[in-house]
Amino acid sequence: MRIRTKICGITSLEDALQAIQAGADALGFVFYEPSPRYISPEQAANICKQLPPFICKVALFVNADSETVRNVCDFVGIDLIQFHGDEKEIDCIPYSLPYIKAIRVRHKNDVSVAEEEFPSALAILVDAYKKGVPGGTGERFDWALLPQERTKPLILAGGLDKQNIYHAIKTVHPYAVDVSGGVEQAKGKKNHRTVTQFLNEVSRASE
Repeated sequence: MRIRTKICGITSLEDALQAIQAGADALGFVFYEPSPRYISPEQAANICKQLPPFICKVALFVNADSETVRNVCDFVGIDLIQFHGDEKEIDCIPYSLPYIKAIRVRHKNDVSVAEEEFPSALAILVDAYKKGVPGGTGERFDWALLPQERTKPLILAGGLDKQNIYHAIKTVHPYAVDVSGGVEQAKGKKNHRTVTQFLNEVSRASE
């Protein structure tokens, strides 16, 4: 099965188009102001209106109020929402858009619990746990904590890079992978060569 890919933390049109050229399926835009990869709705909308078709545009929120989520998604033209905070299912469903729920993995049953608590989610995204940090740490977690039997598609994130992504895919067998810091030359700025190498390794692991 071909592994899908999302390049997250996009802050420029140049980085967005290069990621698409290299084979990314989805682009992630971070609407969480404390993040160094934060992008304003105006900047994101300007990028999205210049993208080719069939690319999934994902909005990442962390404990945002419903008005903010709705306004940003409508204004930017978002296809999918990624909730990356302490949201409950009731916080994720008032919008006319599908969503994925991110969790920070610490225990073996975390994925199973999330699948039960978010039955309406399209997928569960798994990331590394770091106290006080909702995500984007660039740190790996123990993949042995992930169950082999799942009821929802699994999106693997957390400390992925061109060196470990092949092994990660062969070990975890995720539906998709999500990378940000592992393909950057600076926070919020992608290294185009590294993006290409990362996506090439994903393709190799999918064979």
